[in-house]
Amino acid sequence: MRILVMGGTGTIGSAVVAALASRHEVIAVGHTKGVSQIDLASPDSITRCFQTVGRFDALISAAGRAAFAPLDKLTDTDFQFSLSNKLMGQVNLVRIGLPFANDGASFTLTSGVLSREPIVGSATISLVNAGLEGFARAAALELPRGMRINVVSPPWVTETLLARKMDPSIGLPAATVARSYVAAVEGSVTGQVLDPRTLS
Repeated sequence: MRILVMGGTGTIGSAVVAALASRHEVIAVGHTKGVSQIDLASPDSITRCFQTVGRFDALISAAGRAAFAPLDKLTDTDFQFSLSNKLMGQVNLVRIGLPFANDGASFTLTSGVLSREPIVGSATISLVNAGLEGFARAAALELPRGMRINVVSPPWVTETLLARKMDPSIGLPAATVARSYVAAVEGSVTGQVLDPRTLS
């Protein structure tokens, strides 16, 4: 399969690329580095990226940013940034990517544990993650030509916790999280939210 990994140069994305590269043609796309670059908040950038990399059999998005702050500190700009980037950015990977996707192609998006287990400061991220999961369930009913769509909802990642000097015991290694993306691409499910904690 020819697989595009958006965010393929990040912590999770790099682990996904490593997990798939021995069996598939994998193209890593990053925000500032990679085979091609992409700005998820820009539909024009997404279109140019697809025009550059061409057709694909699977697309994995391990990308997207959202604001993190206490509710009374969040601004309209914070919400708009989060909605434009992590939510609509990934939605647009599907919408704009459809003409470039081969028959039977799969899309795998990334939400996160904060959709179901919010913490103080996660209002925008929890909103965006839950929205992505709802989108995938609905889009699975309408995708054409035998295509599939799923969402991986990662927990905290060990490498990220270590980088932030937080307790790594509450996380999973990126390589373990990557298994859920592999399962989504190489499996047959659609419209599902995959939790790496249950597949590890």
